Amino acid sequence: MNSRLDLLQPYPFEKLRTLMKEVKGNEALGLIALSVGEPRHPTPQFIKEAWSNHVDGLANYPTTLGSENLRMAISEWIKRRFLINQIDHATQIIPTLGSREALFSIIQVLIDAHTTKKYVICPNPFYQIYEGAALLAGATPYFVNADPINHQVAYADVDPSVLKQTAVVFVCSPGNPTGKVMTLNEWKTLFELSDTYGFTIVSDECYSEIYPDDKAPPLGALTASQQLGRQQFERLIVMSSLSKRSNVPGMRSAFAAGDAQLLKNFLLYRTYHGSAMNPAIQKVSELAWQDESHVIENRRLYREKFTVFYDIVNSVLPLEKPEASFYYWVKTPIDDVLFTQQLFAQHHIQVLPGSVLAREHKGTNPGKNRVRIALVGSIDETIDAANRIKTFVSQL
Repeated sequence: MNSRLDLLQPYPFEKLRTLMKEVKGNEALGLIALSVGEPRHPTPQFIKEAWSNHVDGLANYPTTLGSENLRMAISEWIKRRFLINQIDHATQIIPTLGSREALFSIIQVLIDAHTTKKYVICPNPFYQIYEGAALLAGATPYFVNADPINHQVAYADVDPSVLKQTAVVFVCSPGNPTGKVMTLNEWKTLFELSDTYGFTIVSDECYSEIYPDDKAPPLGALTASQQLGRQQFERLIVMSSLSKRSNVPGMRSAFAAGDAQLLKNFLLYRTYHGSAMNPAIQKVSELAWQDESHVIENRRLYREKFTVFYDIVNSVLPLEKPEASFYYWVKTPIDDVLFTQQLFAQHHIQVLPGSVLAREHKGTNPGKNRVRIALVGSIDETIDAANRIKTFVSQL
């Protein structure tokens, strides 16, 4: 048995189940789950129809690199969305089975146990796959706490002795759970650190298409790289996904893009790993990346929910509107675990305590006394939840 498995902590939702084991929800009210970041808007009809029209693809073994048509569709989307002049669909894009699988497996490629590059730097709070991927690759996670006020992650403040031993830096922008978007200056600093210390940047951008203003999309790593003169995306891998953009989390369709040499090695690994998207999903994905109308409608629904939730709750529980993503990252008036338990017991609403999304680093857990609220349901459910939360907080 791989002894590194013993290093893994329970997943946040396992921790939540343990915390809630003895707590009984108020059964007079219907359960509203705001804890899991699973998009629950309807899957667009054209995607359902495309799936029905292309199920014959299940009869064929897929290639690891995916079809040229899919990679072309992804490259054209990248050019439109991120204003990229050129990205080579043949060498700089690989379709993946969701971003989660790709985030995990890329670390197995980038970590060399025979060097002194032992650290994988993670933002804190963070998506737990980063930590698990590092540990199972034989690396050591090193956490950088987000600022408690502006939620920025100051990678430049990491001690140079750690940076010298760093193989990979994970970035999540827009951030989970904070919704924070990295600025061009922050990217400039991180790229300069990468040049100095030789680490690879893996940018998790699965929330990049959920933002409040259609005319002001979040800055992506590929755009920042190009604007800063890094035309070949040196030591940069970006992960993006259809799951939240197109409301198809069960389809497991995403891509990795960036540095061609790194992706060449990633492709070799994946050939043996056996991760190849089936042809039917490839065809549906191709059509999804080519359509923006459903994504615009998706953002409108989130914008409506964020506005109504804010209008109801903010007077009793101050809210910070995220720059992107579908979470409110809320400071609680009492301990985050106690807040979660009492809200469930009294009003049958489940949120995620922030302390399970972070690790204690330098004497503090940056998720403590915060909860993550995922506005993934319907507008009616959101209004109901907001009113229940308002009542709950008013009675504390």
